[in-house]
Amino acid sequence: MWQRLFGLCVAGALIIGMGAAAGLGQEAQGKPHDLELSRAVRPWEFLPVTGTRAGLLGNETGRMEAWVYPLKIFRGFHLKFHTEGQVLPAEALARTVMVRPESATTLYAGDTFTVRETFFVPVREQGALIILEVETERPLEIEAAFQRDFQLEWPAALGATYLDWAAQQRAFYFGEEQKKFSALVGSPTAAEPRQEYQTNYSESQESSFRLGITTKGKESKLIVIAGSMEGRAAAEKTYQHLTSDYAQLRKESAEYYRGYLEKTVNVELPDAQIQQAYDWARVSTVQGMVSNPSLGTGLVAGYRTSGESQRPGFAWYFGRDSFWTSLALNAEGDFANSRTALEFIGKYQREDGKIPHEISQGANFVDWFKGYPYPYASADATPLYVIAVNDYVVRSGDTAFAKEEWNSLWKAYEFLRSTYDEHGFAQNMGIGHGWVEGGPLLPVKTELYQTGLGIEALRALANLAHLTGKEEVSKELSENFAKQKPLMNEVFWIAEKKRFAFALDRDNHAVDEPSVLATVPMWFGLLDEGKADAMITQLADADHQTDWGMRIISERSPKFSGGGYHFGSVWPLFTGWASVGEYRYHRTFPAYANLRANALLALDGSLGHVTEVLSGDYYQPLSTSSPHQVWSAAMVVSPILRGMLGLETDAIHHIVKLEPHIPADWDRFSIENVRVGKNTLIINYSKSDEGIALETGLTSGSEECTFEFRPAVSLRAKVRTAELNGKPIPFQVETREGDQHIVAQFPIVTGKHFLRIRLVNDFGLSEQSSLPALGSTGHGLRVLSETWSASRDQLTLEVSGAAGGEYGLQVWNPGEIQSVEGAGLNFGVGNPSTLRENLWIQIPRSDSKPYPHVRVVIHFSATQNKGKAGKR
Repeated sequence: MWQRLFGLCVAGALIIGMGAAAGLGQEAQGKPHDLELSRAVRPWEFLPVTGTRAGLLGNETGRMEAWVYPLKIFRGFHLKFHTEGQVLPAEALARTVMVRPESATTLYAGDTFTVRETFFVPVREQGALIILEVETERPLEIEAAFQRDFQLEWPAALGATYLDWAAQQRAFYFGEEQKKFSALVGSPTAAEPRQEYQTNYSESQESSFRLGITTKGKESKLIVIAGSMEGRAAAEKTYQHLTSDYAQLRKESAEYYRGYLEKTVNVELPDAQIQQAYDWARVSTVQGMVSNPSLGTGLVAGYRTSGESQRPGFAWYFGRDSFWTSLALNAEGDFANSRTALEFIGKYQREDGKIPHEISQGANFVDWFKGYPYPYASADATPLYVIAVNDYVVRSGDTAFAKEEWNSLWKAYEFLRSTYDEHGFAQNMGIGHGWVEGGPLLPVKTELYQTGLGIEALRALANLAHLTGKEEVSKELSENFAKQKPLMNEVFWIAEKKRFAFALDRDNHAVDEPSVLATVPMWFGLLDEGKADAMITQLADADHQTDWGMRIISERSPKFSGGGYHFGSVWPLFTGWASVGEYRYHRTFPAYANLRANALLALDGSLGHVTEVLSGDYYQPLSTSSPHQVWSAAMVVSPILRGMLGLETDAIHHIVKLEPHIPADWDRFSIENVRVGKNTLIINYSKSDEGIALETGLTSGSEECTFEFRPAVSLRAKVRTAELNGKPIPFQVETREGDQHIVAQFPIVTGKHFLRIRLVNDFGLSEQSSLPALGSTGHGLRVLSETWSASRDQLTLEVSGAAGGEYGLQVWNPGEIQSVEGAGLNFGVGNPSTLRENLWIQIPRSDSKPYPHVRVVIHFSATQNKGKAGKR
């Protein structure tokens, strides 16, 4: 459908095929979503397969540990191949890995056989399956081996546990003295069990069974894992269900993820990598939803193997992780899971109103909330709770939730207010950590991060008070917000250095350590525009921005260490904050570089997932990183929807806003399943050398809503006309330092609406960043600033790049350019079939500066012309 429409646009037609758009909603609903990623096996790379009640966590060679939450069942699971008198370890033969949302497959290849081992965890079952597809020329038998590790998740423990062979089930039975916690691991064809043992003379921790000989040809084998907190009978029932119904369960799980992708916000983008990363990020994010039999259902933070410990990464519930992730869920229209996550954290609120930082999956078995220091360790979870609830209510229209949770929200505010300092800023000292939990950046009294969240919580709660009919409260909170926002911009600003302080120390002195954490208040539009712009210019340089994301502080800082968890490393979380904040302040070059870095990470590490934290020196995850971190995946979704596309919905007032800052070499995108109350919208955007075209309409629902379109164009562009369905429509042009936005509003009731904006003299530059080789340093271009002359006939770029490097910028409408200083042009050179019209920048060699700065000045033609649109 969309390929047909976009084909018309690329051919030069601004009107997006009005006749071809018939049946728009029906065709969009039928769009397939079968995701798959594959590559050669990386033995070190994390391979997770998770459901809401169980998980298999391991690496791409097939070594796994099994969890049925909150139980760990075994570790070190692996296969051995018995053939021609040899015993071959499977990991030595692992060749290819392939992942889908519901499963992962490792292909093993020997001289005369292949085995495809598929790991599968049903979405809602307390167990997992391993499916083996064998093809062999010679007799082959597979042995499955593991080490029993039957324990509860940290910090709980079971005490004495044991292992027996259950002949009836052809499975090992895992038990403990109270006979409450049980598990089974076996196969319908299991035989020759070998059990762990310990004597005075020798011992073995490994248990195994064989799956029967395949003499020749093809055959499938099955390994079944089931667990229960309700005794042996329940575990046996699940084991039988998984054994009998695994094919149907596998089909249902695939359909679950396919349906999830089809129901949430879909985008179609010209960049295949970002497109793929967005789809996988939605899957990776929803895989954080976990149901614990004792605690309930909420969002866990991430996954990693636990090894000999009982801590599987961060596979327990975190407050601030849930809230940052919920912003992505809201943006993509997954309101049900967002509400579930908010309710889960809210129900464990402390009596004084403080919101939990973390809740272990083993919390029900220990005195977690009073006997451990972790549950309420953070200060930032409390304001984030208020912010996240408001975002959910506005986007979903669920005002009933605001009323139901009002007492909890007010208690959270009262606690937050009790932490205020003399400025009225929410403190960290004596209250809990903000973002930074330890290291040389502490101690401080309050981080800019924490202060910004506290102030945004005032605005969020004021809106929630208004929606629940508490107008006096809303007025008072709004007045406090209006007073605190400029005060923050004054107190934290270091004028002589044109940047914001990281924090205030205990004496209220600014801590002059420029940090990416300043982009959090930018996300919410809290910083003055000129000051934010100056701060972004500093953060965009190579000492802060790597090719794989944002360092927390500059590598030039004496406090910096590339391996410092809170004083030098790169978090995709920071990178997402920066991208959304930079887009909000119209700084598209660093914003897109950060968006793209996170997107590429989703396709390069643990396939389909984004890691927790990387080195600030070299492109590689820290050795302690959780490779499938949920809020890292959320920071692919939010920069695309909230940042680059500028998609905002208000279901209460029935408003949709679209403020795209797309790369200059993109000429199209589409968005489907945009939910606004009872309505669902579809949006189709295209750009040509004549201007911009927008098609939108309802695919379901009939409530009138307002569509506000605010596309960014060059400061050089002139608007000729704007027409809605062939008739002139009023519009405004908002001008800023770096771009201008055409603003047009119109109502949508039924049918399709076609908006055409005719432009002349539009112009744009874009750059496609890439990740370096694993373990290497950065090499990408940084565009630090763009400055236009008052007459719009000159654009000055300040860039930095690796010394001696050469870089190309794609140009939209190169006919506008008259001449260039500090760079070269290659227009019209080369094979026409592969022509890329570029602005080439050569960085001088330097022994003293690894990333020198270069000034590029573009002079434009004085006369107005349509020019020629450069396309990828």
